[in-house]
This record gives sequence, structure tokens and C-alpha cells, in this order.
Amino acid sequence: MKTEILDHVESKNLKNALPHFEIGDTVDVHCRIKEGDKVRTQIFTGTVIAREGRGINESFTVRRIVNNEGVERKFPLHSPNVLDIRAIRSGKARRAKLYYLRGRTGKAVKLAQRHSKHTVAK
Repeated sequence: MKTEILDHVESKNLKNALPHFEIGDTVDVHCRIKEGDKVRTQIFTGTVIAREGRGINESFTVRRIVNNEGVERKFPLHSPNVLDIRAIRSGKARRAKLYYLRGRTGKAVKLAQRHSKHTVAK
């Protein structure tokens, strides 16, 4: 009984049209940022290194390098603050989690490109 009620409540908050992206893809995540009474959109571009959870609890981790320092951000997939996710480049990944990229720097961070139909060219 409890799970039926929870599923009903969760289904109201799930996003209908989710973009297709996979582990290893380079994505643009458009997030809503609220600063005081101003609201703006910020784009976080990086490589998807992990996806976890199911349903309303599903999230993904994006990693990028800024000033020779690795920056990771974890986004809830169904959050109203995540406005859009665009797959820019598809990368070849043979694992479900790419945590080994944390120990790499420079060109070694870049994954081999896999040609895919779900990515959009800039």
C-alpha cells in the first residue's frame, strides 16, 4: 500500500521528456541559479562519469577541469532546477562509472569519441 501511494506522488513530479545521454558523454547542463531575488541560467559543461538511482531519486555526476582543478557536480535528473541537458559529444566508455578519470590530467582525461545519433553539434 505504501509503495502505491509513493509511486503516485512521485509520478506527478517526474519529467516527461528526458534527453538521452550516456556515461562518457560530454553534456551541457542548464541549471537555474537563484541569487537573492534574481534568477539566471548557468551552463555546466563536462563529462558524465556516473548515473545512479531510479525514479524520482535518479541523479548523474558531471566532471570538468577548471584551472587545472577537477570540479564535479551531482545533479538530480528530475529537479525543476535542471532546465535542460544537451549531449554535445559522445565518448567511448566500457564501464558504468568513470571514477578513474579523477586521477588523470591533461589529454588523458579525454575519452575516445564514439559517433552517436543522440549528440548535437555546436
